[in-house]
Amino acid sequence: MAMLLGDVGGTNARLAIARNHVIDEQTVTRFRGDDFTSFDDVVRRFLQEQDQPRISSMCIAVAGPVGGGKARLTNRDWDFDEDRLARLTDADQVRLINDLTALGYATPALHGDGLTVLRAAPEGRARNGQALVVGLGTGFNVCAVRALHGGAITAMEAEEGHTHLPANIYLRLAELLGADAARRFSSTEETFAGRGLSRLHAARTGGAPVRSEDIARAAEAGDPQAVATYDLFADLVGHLCRELALRFMPLEGLFLAGSVGRSIADRIDVFERGFLAEPLMRHIPENTPIFLIRDDMAALHGCLAALS
Repeated sequence: MAMLLGDVGGTNARLAIARNHVIDEQTVTRFRGDDFTSFDDVVRRFLQEQDQPRISSMCIAVAGPVGGGKARLTNRDWDFDEDRLARLTDADQVRLINDLTALGYATPALHGDGLTVLRAAPEGRARNGQALVVGLGTGFNVCAVRALHGGAITAMEAEEGHTHLPANIYLRLAELLGADAARRFSSTEETFAGRGLSRLHAARTGGAPVRSEDIARAAEAGDPQAVATYDLFADLVGHLCRELALRFMPLEGLFLAGSVGRSIADRIDVFERGFLAEPLMRHIPENTPIFLIRDDMAALHGCLAALS
């Protein structure tokens, strides 16, 4: 029997087969979303390429909200339905989960080159079996993780990106950019996803918005305006993660993920200043290690763990 695993974003879908609770890396296949009209068509193509294996169970991580056995991509007009996928694959079990939830399930398996320690916690620190994944990329979301007895974990769904921006960060933006500019940063996602970096740079410089990737390249080349924007952004991410550390108390670790998260890793000293800036309850962020998820297979490993 085979387990079908998938990690589906707005640009690409990655599918794989696991047998005996181990992913067969020879089966890992990436499909461009632009080449297909639906995710069901991706599954049909993949199963055909894999000689129609008998699928016993299936778990798909979706970059979008999931509920009631259904999901829809945030950045592509694809919908997902557990019952429909069960009929398509003849699987006995089908589960749809958010992509951040998949990363949450993957955290115990992350190691080696797939995980970088950005900030180690003090020796002998308090532990509580709780972790948090913070996804900064095209969108923004978090996943709280709790270790259970017997080695199992639970990964909890959230829509943190659509919460209102914390007041301390909003006031900081208003002080630096002016009240009118600060009003454009109303939600957490609008401020801390990739487009938030683009908006921040435009508000700082008074210019037209440019892609976050272009700002990153300009900062790497030493452009002073891009460097200043990225430093401010990293500082604000540190302040946000301080708020999240108090909200979720992830003393096992706060795991950054996503393209924007990877760019923050190069400014961990600036991030840390924001993370530890507030004296109130400072012992919580002080005792929280910070990691960066680098494993491209992490969501697939999370899907496998979610079926176990």
